Amino acid sequence: MRVLLGIGGSDDSARALRRTVDRAVAAGDDLTVAVIEGPAGELDREGVERRAREVLDDAGLPADVRHLEGDAGSALVSLAESEDYDEIVVAGGETSPMGKIKINSVAEFVLLNAHVSVKLVR
Repeated sequence: MRVLLGIGGSDDSARALRRTVDRAVAAGDDLTVAVIEGPAGELDREGVERRAREVLDDAGLPADVRHLEGDAGSALVSLAESEDYDEIVVAGGETSPMGKIKINSVAEFVLLNAHVSVKLVR
C-alpha cells in the first residue's frame, strides 16, 4: 500500500511517525513522509525532517521525505490524489472533558476532503 504521512513538529506528529513507520515495516508499505508547517513553538521543518530520518533509519525503512508548501491540509490531499496514494495518515485529535474527540484543522480538512482512506493517529 502507498501511504502518505503528514507530520509537523508536535508530539502528536512524532507519535504518528513512529506508529506509521512500525506499521509500514510490518506490512511492507511504501511510505512517503510529508513535512508540513506547524504552529509556532513546535520543531521547525528541518527539525521535523531530522526526526523523521532518524526514525526511518532506526527502522531500516527507505522512504521519501518531502516538504509541502502552502496550506497543509490542501497540500496533503492534492499530493495524495495526484500521485495515487492509497492512504493519508495524519496526527491530531484529543479527547475533550466530555469524552468527545477534538481534531485540529489540518486533520479535519484532510478527513473531509480526501478521496482516499484517511487514518487519524491519536
